[in-house]
Amino acid sequence: MNHTVSFAARQITACALACAAALSLPAWAADASSAAATTGSAALLATPDGFIKVITADMFAAIKSDKAIQAGDIRRVVALVDAKVMPVVNFQRMTASAVGRGWRQATPEQQKRLQEEFKTLLVYTYAGAAAQIKDQTIEYKPMRNRPEDTDVVVRTVVRGKGDPIELNYRLEKAGDGWKIYDVNVLGAWLVQTYQSSFAQEVNASGIDGLIAKLVERNKQLASKKAS
Repeated sequence: MNHTVSFAARQITACALACAAALSLPAWAADASSAAATTGSAALLATPDGFIKVITADMFAAIKSDKAIQAGDIRRVVALVDAKVMPVVNFQRMTASAVGRGWRQATPEQQKRLQEEFKTLLVYTYAGAAAQIKDQTIEYKPMRNRPEDTDVVVRTVVRGKGDPIELNYRLEKAGDGWKIYDVNVLGAWLVQTYQSSFAQEVNASGIDGLIAKLVERNKQLASKKAS
């Protein structure tokens, strides 16, 4: 599990950096985000790519204005994720998909613990990535969906000093807007990256064993952040 989690951590770190880089948008996107928030207009948020543009612009503004986040302050990152990320992510679906068949075997309390620990695992990697936000830009690929589609992929490319990073989002229709339920970075979907290692742990030690492994991993990450 450690090898897979380590790879997934690198993947989500790249994702976090790429997401943050995506926030370095043209002025019209930031203005549109502000206008949408001020007037309540849902025009931009109603389209999948517009939704991604708005939330990333909002996230970028928050990160850039908070020196503690840029320095990797985990408490500030947790607060930011709770405020900006969790409302636009179907995290229960993401966690359930990563856990697989074991999710249906879990009690409500175990499902709650799994979501909490999985979220913590991802948050720790966001903390490191937030400090890396520089002058990257994002390119949005043409949408391939039909207007009536309720499950779509938004494809982007993040460009900076290094190699371009392909960053794609899986979105589901949620009311009049959208929610993210998976992210693809460097050619691998985040949920799929965890599925194999989570399944192995559930088969070997049950749901409580998986929770214990996540707790252990998060403690390791916490100690590194504290050192």
